[in-house]
Amino acid sequence: MSEKKKTTVLTTGGFDILHHGHIRLLEEAKKAGGEGARLVVIVASDTTVERRKGRKPILPGWERRALVSALRVVDEALLGQEEIEMERAIGQIKPDVVAVGYDQDDIEASLRRLIDEKGYEIRVVKIGRYGSEGFDSSSKIKGRVIENWRKKS
Repeated sequence: MSEKKKTTVLTTGGFDILHHGHIRLLEEAKKAGGEGARLVVIVASDTTVERRKGRKPILPGWERRALVSALRVVDEALLGQEEIEMERAIGQIKPDVVAVGYDQDDIEASLRRLIDEKGYEIRVVKIGRYGSEGFDSSSKIKGRVIENWRKKS
């Protein structure tokens, strides 16, 4: 009797200042693959974070990757290349599902184009926003830290 292949789910992100919204994204991404799914996470390089967000990340890529890798829900965490190369990542990881965050419309659109062009059999799922809007992004948390620091000064 042959063993059923595990579904591989791929997701990506910057994960600068890891927060509860990130954890929920990763949990929901893994759930999208069904029971026994394998979750692979590509943590954006410092260059990619700077290009997408307009500023350098607080934590270096190797440290952000180590933090994501330590999460129970994550089976494998990789540090992304300097350039976003989704086709290379798909070829390397061979995902059955790619999960994108609620704020990744541009990534979702380019991914769907690539899947159509190449005829890949990959399901794309969009993970909704989770938690209070005040703490649903690293940028908002950084802003809150600065605000609190200024009040004490």
